[in-house]
Amino acid sequence: MPGVSLTPRRVAVLSVHTSPLAQPGTGDAGGMNVYIWQTSLELAARGIEVEIFTRATSSADAPVVEAAPGIRVRNVVAGPFEGLDKTDLPAQLCAFAAGVQRAEAREEPGYFDLIHSHYWLSGQVGWLARERWGVPLVHTAHTLAAVKNDALALGDTAEPQARIIGEQQVSDEADRLIVNTEVEASQLSALHGVPESRIDVVYPGADLATYLPGDGARARAELGIAPDEQVLTFVGRIQPHKAPDLLLRAAAPLIRDHPERRIRLLVIGGPSGTGLERPDALIALARDLGIEHAVTFGPPRPPAGLAEVYRASDLVVVPSYSESFGLVAVEAQACGTPVVAAKVGGLPVAVSDGASGRLVAGHDPQDWTAVLDGLTADSALRQRLSDGAAAHAARFSWARTADGLLESYAKAIEARETAGRTVRRRRRRAGVRV
Repeated sequence: MPGVSLTPRRVAVLSVHTSPLAQPGTGDAGGMNVYIWQTSLELAARGIEVEIFTRATSSADAPVVEAAPGIRVRNVVAGPFEGLDKTDLPAQLCAFAAGVQRAEAREEPGYFDLIHSHYWLSGQVGWLARERWGVPLVHTAHTLAAVKNDALALGDTAEPQARIIGEQQVSDEADRLIVNTEVEASQLSALHGVPESRIDVVYPGADLATYLPGDGARARAELGIAPDEQVLTFVGRIQPHKAPDLLLRAAAPLIRDHPERRIRLLVIGGPSGTGLERPDALIALARDLGIEHAVTFGPPRPPAGLAEVYRASDLVVVPSYSESFGLVAVEAQACGTPVVAAKVGGLPVAVSDGASGRLVAGHDPQDWTAVLDGLTADSALRQRLSDGAAAHAARFSWARTADGLLESYAKAIEARETAGRTVRRRRRRAGVRV
């Protein structure tokens, strides 16, 4: 449109319940943290300033952190610093929204050109800020409550009705909605009645400069893994929804019946969500299954260390009950490691079945045992899948994700400007001074 830039100068990114500076793999920090940080880096590299608003969780958090060139993180005080989880945060949205509004009010009018909110809690705040600032709201849900509730793991807790209502409100109000895959687009349309014309599919990516094939033998030596061990790895938050227990249950018969395969399980991550209620549950399960000697637990790792874990692994297992995409799957494949994943959500996009890994329908341990049996018994098959893994992962870069975000941003800016021009035209015709 003449005179109107469809590329924002400055974007307000809202991430209420978790900071992109937090270590993924424990608490509420996970793939969304990675997504926000990596896309912010890409936008900043293109000259777009990014200011990320998140809730302060420590009195030591500086109000403003210059996190990287072009990226500023604002830690907003909203409720107690500690002792709150996502279920407690709806009561703090008013305080968080007030903090966001105050920060913007200190700047010149028109400071932000667009708001991008992540997860429904942030969407509620973004909805309010959009009305106050007169800028477009783009929203990414990352997960939908109704989808998660439809595939609950045993012992997990259903998402509350308040979240479902909140997601509906944000879906109705956002100028554009970004989803990770075509499957998620269909779910959003069916569950919340969002027209396809307002939904943009943008695949997430991986840091392909960090996650790339490397020296697996050296990685194993650094992790204390013997050269002849077959390593099956789980990476992520330890909670029922992510199903790390399924890896243990599926691998147990192979560990007992095929000692010659030297199978070792790596579980990398920390307790989260309902997993906090029994933080030692996986350790107890390994003991009950009689495989504690073959299971190694490790804490979350930063990207460089995580890449070493992937390179040291023969297979990475992603058995989640639902995933809007599955960043772990792409990161592992980018390192040349095949992935065995549940055939749910966006994982059939993240993993090419038969080319870069295997997809398993359902969560019956026997089905997973059969797939893992075939892979651990066939080194030639594992090599073929390894060769295809990096090639498949190369399709998913954060630069390509940023391209998609900017296209969505442009649509949102153009639609809001068009709507504003229409309103002004009608007022002039009605004799109202504009």
